Amino acid sequence: LLSDSAQMTNWKMLKKNLHENDTLYFSHGFGVTYNDITEIDTPHNIDVIMVAPKGCGMSVRDEFVNGKGINVSFAVHTDYSGEAKDKCLALAFLIGANNAFETTFAKEVYSDLTGERSVLLGLIQGDFSAQYKVLRENGHSPSEAYNETVEEALISLYPLIRDNGMDWLYNNCSTTAQRGALDWCVRFENVIKPVIEDCYKEVVNGNEALRVIDKNSSSTYMSELAAELKEIDDQELWKIAKIMRELR
Repeated sequence: LLSDSAQMTNWKMLKKNLHENDTLYFSHGFGVTYNDITEIDTPHNIDVIMVAPKGCGMSVRDEFVNGKGINVSFAVHTDYSGEAKDKCLALAFLIGANNAFETTFAKEVYSDLTGERSVLLGLIQGDFSAQYKVLRENGHSPSEAYNETVEEALISLYPLIRDNGMDWLYNNCSTTAQRGALDWCVRFENVIKPVIEDCYKEVVNGNEALRVIDKNSSSTYMSELAAELKEIDDQELWKIAKIMRELR
C-alpha cells in the first residue's frame, strides 16, 4: 500500500525480509510493471499478487463500513505456491469487494493511469473548466455557470448514470436534452478519442512512468505541487463550488 515512489525507496529493505513461500501483495501494479525503471525485481520463490480496488482508499473504507463494498481487479504475477489466485480472491472478499475481475499487472497499470489522466481526473477538470469559462465569457453569472457545469452533473445526473446507465438517462431526459446529447456526443468523442489514444501510448511506452518518478523524486516537488494545486483552487469555478456546497 506504499505509494509508488515509496515502494522504490523501500524495496531493498523489503526484499531482504522476503522468504521462500511468502506472499507479496500489491494494490497497484506500477512498481512491477515498470521494473526496468523502479528496479522492483520480485523473487521467483514467492507468490506475487495484486488486488486493486477501483476507487480511492477513502471510498474503499466508506463502502466497507456501509456494507456495500467496491469492485476490484486482481492479478497473479508469480504463482509459486499454486494458490496465488485463491489468495487474491480471499483478499478481495476481505476488503468487501462485490465484483472481482481478473487482469494482469500491466493491464491494470495501463488502464488505471490512462483513466486517472482522462475521465477520472485530468479530462474531467479540463471539461468542467472549459465549459465554465465559455459560459462566463458569454455573460453568464458564476452561480449559473457553476450549476450548469458541475452541480447538476454531480448531484443530479451522474448518480442516475451510476445507478441506471447512460442509456436509461437518455431515455428519461427531456426530448430537447436527448436530441442535443445524441447529436453532440459523437463530435466530442471524435475530438477526445485521439487525445486519450496519445495518453495511452505514453502510459504503455513508460514515458508517463518516467515523468511521475522524475517529478516525485525532485527535492522541490512538494512546493511545486502546492503551487499547481493552488492554481486550481484559485479558479473561480472552485471558489464558487465551495460557496454552493454550503448552500446545499
